[in-house]
Amino acid sequence: MILEAKVVLVTGAGAGIGEGIALAMAREGAQLAAADIDAEAAARTAEKAAAMGAKSLAIGADCGDLQSIDAMVARTVGEFGRLDVIVNNAGVTRYATIMDLTEADWDRIHRLNAKGVFFCLQRAAREMIRQGGGRIIAIASISGRGYAGTSNAAYAASKGAVIALTKIAAQQLGRHNINVNAICPGVTRTALGARNAAARAAARGVSVEELYREQERQIPIGRANTPEDIAAMAVFLASPGARNITGQAFNVDGGLVPS
Repeated sequence: MILEAKVVLVTGAGAGIGEGIALAMAREGAQLAAADIDAEAAARTAEKAAAMGAKSLAIGADCGDLQSIDAMVARTVGEFGRLDVIVNNAGVTRYATIMDLTEADWDRIHRLNAKGVFFCLQRAAREMIRQGGGRIIAIASISGRGYAGTSNAAYAASKGAVIALTKIAAQQLGRHNINVNAICPGVTRTALGARNAAARAAARGVSVEELYREQERQIPIGRANTPEDIAAMAVFLASPGARNITGQAFNVDGGLVPS
């Protein structure tokens, strides 16, 4: 187990990519703090991890709120004694064209996807500096690299911010033995993705199945991601094998978008 006894905090762990990452970390021996704004969903993930034999903790947290972020990290450290890895996965979006986006959309998306990721990183880094190192992993998106199939422009901008933040944070935190990296998923089959696909398909007057087939035809490897594909990269970035990898944003997209 390559993460045995490591303490890992995953935000947005109640479903989709976050749940996949949380369970993959637990499978590799990590002690897991599963955080989600839906406390019941966080509890379900923590229970699944516990069934694998992992020590686990469920935390209800709003990662767009600084007090909630502080309480989330403090509770993790209080329970496990340290924080070795944080995966900043919590995020929101909706399908919208650029002319349909509102100020409320922009504020809602950036509050969590950009502001929240920054302050989760900062709060986790305080613990990691104190203890002598750690790993910070952000879930960005190929939308942040200009993917034309993005759910909306505000979302793409928020994920571009995450990629830039990752590069700067890695430079400034490296002297504290903290690695900072990002993962940029491509088309990934999750409940959130399904809701966006339904809205996109309806706008175009096609079926969701037809939309999925069209998406997959554009992917060189011919298939969309599952959450487990993203989780595999997250586990690697948390592992000893990635000790000298920092400041990078890795596409996991089947070759859809050049890095």
